[in-house]
Amino acid sequence: MFHHMTIAGLERDLPICPVNENLSIAGFVIFGDQALTVACARELLAKAPEYDYILTAEAKGIPLAHEMARQAGDEKYILARKAPKLYMRDLFEVSVHSITTAKEQTLYLDGADAALMKGKRILIVDDVISTGESLAALEALVAKAGGVIAGRMAILAEGDAQERQDLIYLEKLPLFHPDGSVMA
Repeated sequence: MFHHMTIAGLERDLPICPVNENLSIAGFVIFGDQALTVACARELLAKAPEYDYILTAEAKGIPLAHEMARQAGDEKYILARKAPKLYMRDLFEVSVHSITTAKEQTLYLDGADAALMKGKRILIVDDVISTGESLAALEALVAKAGGVIAGRMAILAEGDAQERQDLIYLEKLPLFHPDGSVMA
């Protein structure tokens, strides 16, 4: 089963994936889809508020943040990691549970990146926002670092995220019944 949609002018078929016995979602992955990543970055930048740094969470937001930063001429974007790395110092961390993650996970921010964020306008970007849990974790990291949220952007808004007035996104992504039909 697939859900056909047009995103940033490109047509894609997204596989319908079960989350539990009552809910399925359309799997959206931009990894390896260079044309889609470039097009989505271009369209999001056209809608973006002024910012100093782009922030995303590992992993699916990385290609989008990278391409947005490249197109905008930014020298750096900031990444919240799912695990601390040896090079990271003075860690900032928050816990998150998203719809696509089977268990709670923690997001980590390097202290040097946190220092860059202090007093700066931070644009949070991700591929899909659904429950808003990952977004809330990124917002908490920005607050902990002393940054100011300039905006929240995603390629797709799923479920309740479609109603958020503080979210800029390109397309709505419905939720699905286990048989692949769209939930009303």
